Amino acid sequence: MQSEPSVSVILPVLDEAESLDDVLQDILAQDYRGPLEVIVADGGSEDGTLERLQDWAKRDSRITVVHNSKRRQAFGLNLAAARATGAVLVRADGHTRYTSDYVSRSVRALHELGGAVGGPMTPEGWTSFGRAVAAAMNSPLTMGPGRFHHARTREEVDTVYLGALARSEFEEIGGFRALPSGSSEDADFYFRWRRSGRRVHVDPAIVSAYRPRDTPGALWRQYFRYGLGKAEMLWLNRSLPSLRPLAPTLLVVGLVATLVFWAFTAKWWPVVVVLGGWALLLIFVAARSRAPSVAVIAAAGIMHLAYGVGMVWGLLRGPGPIRHLRNAECDTSR
Repeated sequence: MQSEPSVSVILPVLDEAESLDDVLQDILAQDYRGPLEVIVADGGSEDGTLERLQDWAKRDSRITVVHNSKRRQAFGLNLAAARATGAVLVRADGHTRYTSDYVSRSVRALHELGGAVGGPMTPEGWTSFGRAVAAAMNSPLTMGPGRFHHARTREEVDTVYLGALARSEFEEIGGFRALPSGSSEDADFYFRWRRSGRRVHVDPAIVSAYRPRDTPGALWRQYFRYGLGKAEMLWLNRSLPSLRPLAPTLLVVGLVATLVFWAFTAKWWPVVVVLGGWALLLIFVAARSRAPSVAVIAAAGIMHLAYGVGMVWGLLRGPGPIRHLRNAECDTSR
């Protein structure tokens, strides 16, 4: 019988004291029968996360803690991967809970499908507003038709939540690139992964529960960075991984255009059409959810608007912030 490959779970954290114990308990309680280690990259936490990590490392030799002086997630993932000894990398997140067979199912899918594999991004709110955010995220009208959100069977996708892949292939791709926004590095990684001829698959049998942001302000900042990150990807790669980011971008452009038109012509009907259509869409999202309607409308509206504003701002400020990444890519391609 073939032995199970060694696995390194790579986990970047920054101020995750609230959820860290649950995350590590889930990872260390995996039913995986092969060798497993956990490499945690701490980005300079100031809420007691590092102390908790050090305590966990003393109690379980499978945990290694590395210091991420640059704080950002992409740097943490690369540092953790550099310290990893496993043949397979399984990425983890500090806002997510994992079923006991998460690693074993990831390795099985990787063996059967090759490339990179991951499960659907399944949101599960822990607070009243968090549950409204989760309900909004479950709608294709909020998040778009991306299959890594909604897949019910194995299928090829453009990106995947977290993911598992061979460490050797991760190194060949060059790891994660740190975008200035601190966002969308996973989408950028899988874009380069697929551009190299490799494939990405989602497998619904790989189950985790993502904890969404639980305040309106935190949600706005997150989705603004998502939009900004996609604009950075466009400037960097001269292409988007999909057309999904265009919908919130067109919403913001449409709102601004109709408001300007109203200001110069005193004709208000275009504003009513755009706002009315958006409002109907938000109401439809809320009507199909089980969370309080007003909160779902607010959450979905924040996600649409913040994402669109971030994307527009990223496009307007131009390629300057990512020029160093383009120059680095040109140097390595010579």
